[in-house]
Amino acid sequence: MQKVSSSALALFAFLAAGAPAPAATFAVGPQYDSTHVYVAPGDVDRFVASFLATFGGSASKRTVLTVTPAPSKTLWRFITSPAGPLSVFGFTTPIPYPFGAERTGYLVTDLDAALRAARADGAEVTVTPFPDAVGRDALIRWPGGVDMQLYWHRKAPHAAPLATVPENRVYVSADRAAEFVRAFAKFSQASVTSDEPDAPGVEIGRPGETFRRVRLTSSFGKMTVLVTDGHLPYPYGRELTGYEVGDLAVTLRRAEAAGARVLAGPVTSGGRRWAMLRFPGGYVAEVHASLR
Repeated sequence: MQKVSSSALALFAFLAAGAPAPAATFAVGPQYDSTHVYVAPGDVDRFVASFLATFGGSASKRTVLTVTPAPSKTLWRFITSPAGPLSVFGFTTPIPYPFGAERTGYLVTDLDAALRAARADGAEVTVTPFPDAVGRDALIRWPGGVDMQLYWHRKAPHAAPLATVPENRVYVSADRAAEFVRAFAKFSQASVTSDEPDAPGVEIGRPGETFRRVRLTSSFGKMTVLVTDGHLPYPYGRELTGYEVGDLAVTLRRAEAAGARVLAGPVTSGGRRWAMLRFPGGYVAEVHASLR
């Protein structure tokens, strides 16, 4: 398995030691930071029902919206779950570029200031701010090709804290891993909670090998950075989010009863017991129970 460079190792050590944080933070809280799920219009309700049966929670009614600055239409439902929120899109028109590649939407306190900070920290703004029904949105891309949405609401929303905070699962190459971690950690004021240069390869479908895994925590939530050579068997690299549950076996039974399919696992590694699920419509997720 491909290893990161000595400069990357030095960076991870620097971050883990605790670099001085900037004064400003733009995060509102992980209960407002939703995974973006794109499915076919006919799969929207099936996916929502399956996800809610697996993790609990509730969902908004079907709404037809334009969520892009270019003309388009999508069916949209928002899932509020104790395991994390999701925005579910079923476009009835072609999806305007570059939408569909962003993995998450992060609510920020000040969109313009957040974009200035993201640019200064190494991101590019791929879609400049545009209005929506309740605020403004933009898309950004971090080094390594990690796309996400930042959004702002004119009226501050109110959501209960999550029972468990999901993790954004980011796959990057060794060529861009150090740059990505440095840039995102500075922007989000993240701390490195673990930096494992020889994580078990079974976690990326490569048993008997190792890879580098970095876990970060910030006010935006959790993130796991998986540094690989890209030689990944399906479904590894396709999952956007990892969900923590209290009892993995019970959760998997619920998921399968609700139409989801177990693609890999259960496996014990990295302080957790985990599996990969594919929900109706094609959404792939990691699900885990902590062993610590």
